[in-house]
Amino acid sequence: MSDSDDGFAVRFWGVRGSIAAPGPSTVAVGGNTSCVEVCVAGERVIFDAGTGVRALGETLQHRGPVRASLFLSHVHWDHIQGLPFFAPLYEEDALLRAYAGRETGRTLRGALAGQMAFPYFPVRFDDITASVTCTDLAPRDRVEVGARGVTVHGVSGHHPDGAFIYRLEHKGHAVVYATDLESSPEVDARVIEIARGADVLIFDAQYTPEEYAGDGGKRAKVGWGHSTMLDAARLAREAGVGTLALFHHDPAQSDAAVAEKERRAREVFERTVAAREGAVIDVPRAKKGAP
Repeated sequence: MSDSDDGFAVRFWGVRGSIAAPGPSTVAVGGNTSCVEVCVAGERVIFDAGTGVRALGETLQHRGPVRASLFLSHVHWDHIQGLPFFAPLYEEDALLRAYAGRETGRTLRGALAGQMAFPYFPVRFDDITASVTCTDLAPRDRVEVGARGVTVHGVSGHHPDGAFIYRLEHKGHAVVYATDLESSPEVDARVIEIARGADVLIFDAQYTPEEYAGDGGKRAKVGWGHSTMLDAARLAREAGVGTLALFHHDPAQSDAAVAEKERRAREVFERTVAAREGAVIDVPRAKKGAP
């Protein structure tokens, strides 16, 4: 996935939700929070800047000037807390264009600066040396990324404080990034519309149905803003996508638990994979169900 080729591929740098979960029981799936890189037509698009974005930044440091577009689903900590550790922010020749939905009444720049304000972080947002632009999006605003026909647009999902679902398109292929949303008839219709025919659907699958319902005397997760792997599989089937990537795994889920989610989801939608750190999906092949 070089900056100059014509490929179209997705790489996972962080696949956990809520909080990073490193340790021996999560080493195969990974413990970093949300960060997905899409390289297409010489453009680098990043979805979310959880702790996984730190490793991405390290790989980019020595490749020349970094040019990237960052689309944030929302600004909860597990989706932005890696950004202050993204090495290109401290390079004078780097350019980062950041976007997020106008959901909370606070500007994107204000939210990003807030997490780096005293006493939370030693470096202020205004002190970073890269060129950073922040754009607040309304639903269905369309962003042209570069000059070779890459576009991104988003719609509102359903999550506390709001979150955006994004569709990235280029030459008839598409990747949909739909994390931090809770299934409901209204939201499902919106998901199916934006994901229709996509090569890859990256979808929130934080819980099992049992965890969501609170079976076994545990606290139910209804209203917490997340879905199950069976919700994801059902919607992938209804939207006619190529490959479904289960995403935003709960920090308490071990590698074995994630593999079991993957197995159960495949009973509903065969072309399902559990997102794992370091995994790459080639987008044109994903349309044929070959991640």
